[in-house]
Amino acid sequence: MNYEILLAFSMATFALALSPGPDNIFVLIQSITNGRKFGLAVVAGLMTGCLVHTTLLAFGISAVIKNNPTIFTLIKIFGAVYLVYLAISVYRGGNSISIETKNKQVKSISSLFRQGFIMNVLNPKVTIFFLAFFPGFLFSDSISTIIQFYVLGLLFIMISSIVFSGIALLSGSISTFLIGNKKTGFVLKWVQITVFLGIAIFLFFG
Repeated sequence: MNYEILLAFSMATFALALSPGPDNIFVLIQSITNGRKFGLAVVAGLMTGCLVHTTLLAFGISAVIKNNPTIFTLIKIFGAVYLVYLAISVYRGGNSISIETKNKQVKSISSLFRQGFIMNVLNPKVTIFFLAFFPGFLFSDSISTIIQFYVLGLLFIMISSIVFSGIALLSGSISTFLIGNKKTGFVLKWVQITVFLGIAIFLFFG
């Protein structure tokens, strides 16, 4: 096992989880609007959806990798190109973080869990991101690729759950900080760009 690869994957996942995106912003808004436990329900739904994507990736891509190393190389190149595209998209976006909560409808815990699950599972961008992100961080020549994908998936879920749960529990303080510090969006934007480009370089040359 290459523990350096696992560490790099964990650090990249942590940075991406902290970066403003539709998922963690949704968690923040629901936590502010309805309460912390409602935000945690969204987190649970999102992470359950990630487990579905991990399963699809593990059983869908493992056979391809095993039978055709050339296709695996092409997948890694695709992943690097896609991450560069994401970095460019973030660069072109604005610096502000919108946390508008006015006139938000109050929902039940079960409905928020379901919404988090559905918005994750049915989002093709998540599927593409997992396909772009995970294959480049396979960490062993002897362990089954299916097991490796599950290890990466569970690491991704664990780290993202910790970060997202922290956002839910500290939602009030975070929203006050974001409103009071206009440069935060700019800093987080460039953190996200740096992470995307860093992973892309790792995939190209790793």
